[in-house]
Amino acid sequence: MPGLNSLKKSIWVYHVACSPCNNCDIEILDLLTPRFDAERFGIVLVGSVRHADALLVTGSVNRQIKPRLQQLYLQAPKPCVVFAIGSCAINGNFFRKSYNIVGPVERVIKEVDPNPIIVYVPGCPPKPEAMISGVVKAIGYLDNLKKAKA
Repeated sequence: MPGLNSLKKSIWVYHVACSPCNNCDIEILDLLTPRFDAERFGIVLVGSVRHADALLVTGSVNRQIKPRLQQLYLQAPKPCVVFAIGSCAINGNFFRKSYNIVGPVERVIKEVDPNPIIVYVPGCPPKPEAMISGVVKAIGYLDNLKKAKA
């Protein structure tokens, strides 16, 4: 699978805010500060989805953001890892029974790609340590995927 070596060395992420309450976003900003130094793992926040290796998705997916999230996923170079950050992105949390919520990130992405690579980082909000752990697990998974393809 082309691109797996670069994903293991340096993951460039694009942040997609799907109607979050802002707590996950604050923790992501904390992750990018020198205190946690996410750049030591090669994690860099980029401004264009076309340059991203991964999507960092926060918040509950509602009807208005669903087509935009799917379009962003399709525009990202493949293989693209999707990080579902927080309980809202994973299962909708408090808002899952709301009239406007269309489902978790996994269901929305699977409508356009049947086999996405999705990493779940649970918590409300998840701490930066949990996000770093999720990235390390994703790198291990990609390494195993590369070995299986070889």
